[in-house]
Amino acid sequence: MSRFEYAPAPESRAIVDIKSSYGLFINGQFVDATDGKPFKTVSPASEEVLAEVSEAGPADVDKAVRAARKAFDKVWGPMSGKDRAKYLFRIARLIQERARELAVLESLDNGKPIRESRDVDIPLVAAHFFYYAGWADKLEYAGVGDDPRPWGVAGQVIPWNFPMLMLAWKIAPALAAGNTVVLKPAETTPLTALAFAEICRQADLPPGVVNIVTGAGHTGQALVEHPDVDKVAFTGSTDVGRAIARSVAGTRKAVTLELGGKAANIVFEDAPIDQTIEGIVNGIFFNQGHVCCAGSRLLVQESVYDEVLGRLKRRMETLRVGDPLDKNTDIGAINSAAQLAKIRELSQIGEDEGAERWSPECELPANGFWFPPTVFTGVSQAHRIAREEIFGPVLSVLTFRTPAEAVEKANNTPFGLSAGIWTEKGSRILWMANQLRAGVVWANTFNRFDPTSPFGGYKESGYGREGGRHGLEAYLAH
Repeated sequence: MSRFEYAPAPESRAIVDIKSSYGLFINGQFVDATDGKPFKTVSPASEEVLAEVSEAGPADVDKAVRAARKAFDKVWGPMSGKDRAKYLFRIARLIQERARELAVLESLDNGKPIRESRDVDIPLVAAHFFYYAGWADKLEYAGVGDDPRPWGVAGQVIPWNFPMLMLAWKIAPALAAGNTVVLKPAETTPLTALAFAEICRQADLPPGVVNIVTGAGHTGQALVEHPDVDKVAFTGSTDVGRAIARSVAGTRKAVTLELGGKAANIVFEDAPIDQTIEGIVNGIFFNQGHVCCAGSRLLVQESVYDEVLGRLKRRMETLRVGDPLDKNTDIGAINSAAQLAKIRELSQIGEDEGAERWSPECELPANGFWFPPTVFTGVSQAHRIAREEIFGPVLSVLTFRTPAEAVEKANNTPFGLSAGIWTEKGSRILWMANQLRAGVVWANTFNRFDPTSPFGGYKESGYGREGGRHGLEAYLAH
């Protein structure tokens, strides 16, 4: 399998108008921060400074929460579900109209390939708003009683790996249920959240219903610990999730946490091999491996190990690493210097512990944050690369002989977010899915998402569900 040579096909940046500086979006207006210092957001592909962004301090967070409370008490809470749905439909249509702009902005700020932001992320964002718009006047059928009530003010903190999609996962069900929102995007990827603030203004959303405060960990901590926040929703690392759980313990706040993962992608000897190889590649190299449910542990039945590994390496040799705005790019830039350092550290530990490292030959750009697609063989369950979330394009390969051994190895992790099964036997799929301690189990596919389907994990992968009716329940008082 040889790699075709393609001429560069870059998406134009001209469609995006990035301002030199951004304020906080509070009560329907962009305002300057009162007690925080501005910070810079950079393109991970070039290290170019894209914009200067305000950092919200405790006083700014308090202002945003008070705006959200006022909007909940006077406007959004009393509004009928039918009227709330009109705003959500309007937002969904505006996202579709501005889809190309949002995709380019996401790839610039995050580093992911434009094909993924254009064909996966932004269409799913619009789909989530359309889906929950349909729920807004049907809350009595959500399964939480005849007269479901919103919690009130939702404080939401989202990560940098899917900035716009995680925003939709959080904001769409919250608004449909009648809550108002204060959202904090990740400090390395704030630009699409700020573009969404503009969309809220375009949609004539009442002031205070959605507020966006930018900043780092201290901003998120101030939001989560604010006494007038009724509901906390967080997606991110397990360590931060533990800190949030401790901070809200003993309070009246409702909490959902979607945390890390170390998913097993399990390949049986009867798996459709070509389809399986594509699923393995999609499972670990999609979005540079910056996916909480990435199939970062590949479990292969011993009888087909050599064939699977050989084909996987040949397929990896065709992957293109480079400019995220080039439509031919398969793997973009690592999101930040800090994340790149973590990936390098754990990969070196994998080598030091005796695993064999392999990457295809690929020329990495001189500027920016880059890491080649990497596979480790000779990995045991004791290796750190098999136990810890690397959050990068790094795959650990283990083997098994029987389905029972596969289950034992797959479940031998503190995480429990997702898993994949590759086999032609339907009975085996059902048996395995029943044995695996994972919130989402894909069969003969991987990383497949739909707004109607719930997503979430067990154990250290968090609790609560997002997406579908279950995601709506999280924003309704029981």
